[in-house]
Amino acid sequence: MAWAAVNGIRMHYDSQGTGQPVLMVMGSGSRGRVWDLHQVPALTAAGYRVITFDNRGVPPTDECAEGFTIDDLVADTAALVEHLGIGPCLYVGTSMGAQIVQELTLKRPELVRRVVLMATRGRSDTMRRALAAAEIALHDSGLRLPAGYTAVVRAMQNLSPRTLADSDQIKDWLDLFEMSAPTSGGDRVHMEFSAMDDRLAAYAGIDRPCHVVAFADDLITPAPLGREVADAVPGATYDLLPGCGHYGYLEDPDAVNKIIIEFFRQEG
Repeated sequence: MAWAAVNGIRMHYDSQGTGQPVLMVMGSGSRGRVWDLHQVPALTAAGYRVITFDNRGVPPTDECAEGFTIDDLVADTAALVEHLGIGPCLYVGTSMGAQIVQELTLKRPELVRRVVLMATRGRSDTMRRALAAAEIALHDSGLRLPAGYTAVVRAMQNLSPRTLADSDQIKDWLDLFEMSAPTSGGDRVHMEFSAMDDRLAAYAGIDRPCHVVAFADDLITPAPLGREVADAVPGATYDLLPGCGHYGYLEDPDAVNKIIIEFFRQEG
């Protein structure tokens, strides 16, 4: 584990393995170490150097609770790549992390070789805007919900019906969610990114190879929104994984890892 002073903040990151570098960009409120469960071991075994990090707003990286924008997160990511001297490199992003990677690919293409975008979208629909507004209102109310309740809601929102119906698995998930409830001062800022503007027309300007992975049971970023991104980016390819929710990279890691590695190996 290491630290980098980038873009005016102190960022926590980790680097494992050797070979062509892959930067993994995590979603809202989650630490980069989530990738260590499944993706980092698979990618390092396949011969890649894998860099994970905690986004601005996620401790121990600076929380910046006073506010920041998606452009700040994009600039942070670009600055880390430049700090490490690994550009142009490969990227994997999920959810908000995919949004960051999309914008980075558009704005700083010289830092990008090819990208995998999971659980992504290029716009917010009415329901996702309503969910973002409701979560912000709840946060601002100061109401503290029981940890067990928030764990159940998180499971219902992020896991597939297949996982929810597995008694042994869901017990472990609920325990994990109850112990790892977000508590960062940057949580509210991240909530605001859920109501993103329509960027699909802009993504027609992306000129790096992109592969979109959508999860069939995803309630947070439904698969049709991912399909829109694949349709908007010239030449982008697309996979839809069944039996997976928003955390599909944890629910079916073997399938996800296979897709990532096969796409990266397509490079000449």
